[in-house]
Amino acid sequence: MDTDNTPTPRREIYDAGHKDSLPGSLVRSEGEGPGQDELVNAVYDALGTTFDFLLTAYGRNSLDGEGGPLRASVHYREKFANVFWDGERLVLGDGDGEFFRLRPRELLDVVAAGLARQIVKPELLYVLQSGALSESVADVFASLVKQYALGQSADQADWLLGAGMLAPGSKAGALRSLAAPGTAYDDPRMGKDPQAAHMDDYHDLPVHRDNGGVHLNSGIPNRAFHLTATAIGGNAWEKAGRIWYDAVTGGKLTEEATFADFAELTAAVAEELYGTGSELDAVNKAWRTVGVL
Repeated sequence: MDTDNTPTPRREIYDAGHKDSLPGSLVRSEGEGPGQDELVNAVYDALGTTFDFLLTAYGRNSLDGEGGPLRASVHYREKFANVFWDGERLVLGDGDGEFFRLRPRELLDVVAAGLARQIVKPELLYVLQSGALSESVADVFASLVKQYALGQSADQADWLLGAGMLAPGSKAGALRSLAAPGTAYDDPRMGKDPQAAHMDDYHDLPVHRDNGGVHLNSGIPNRAFHLTATAIGGNAWEKAGRIWYDAVTGGKLTEEATFADFAELTAAVAEELYGTGSELDAVNKAWRTVGVL
């Protein structure tokens, strides 16, 4: 491909100045050099890495597939301990300093997760199992972006998400573990990681509680992906990631998909891509191991 025609990111970083109004002041645009604000620089780089990952691994040109801009606002409110998408951009606070804070050198997966939700969000209703799948797919691709950036194979990766969100002194490895949901943290202030790793531990909650357990139950499909990727081996974003990506973006995922629906879809995609060999076996075994099939 002619390098002149290679898609490039269009990044815009804003500073909200610890206020509620968004987007704030534009502080760095595409092609501009780094400034003094480490968080601005880190988010700019993380947007670029995520863009590069999507393009290189799956031929996707930005979040919308059409080269759309990647925007983010940092320093949102005072002691705001969250990251969210406001419909047009990723919004990041600085953390409360007690439990959570954003460490610029360790926020790639946090940014990637926020961006990845926009790939799957139109496809899945954010409630019950479909919502947990939405959370899971974001976690999966955030982990893959991190592994891609670090050049790690499936067996080399730590499969942890959000370590850069935790303040010093907490007895926690991360916010979530894809390899062992329910073990990411056990801290007197935060409590114990409540994520389920098997359908036997599924949190059957009403929709007014965590949208029916979208954060708690996403550990089940997360673990299924980890098992699939490590069984296949190599770089997780290649075969395992391709199966998950095609399942999400291939037009066959229904908005109310259950775990079982997604398991069957990933198996169908695996067979379509790789036949009835070890890749399909890995997918089916993974879903059986977490109690879905």
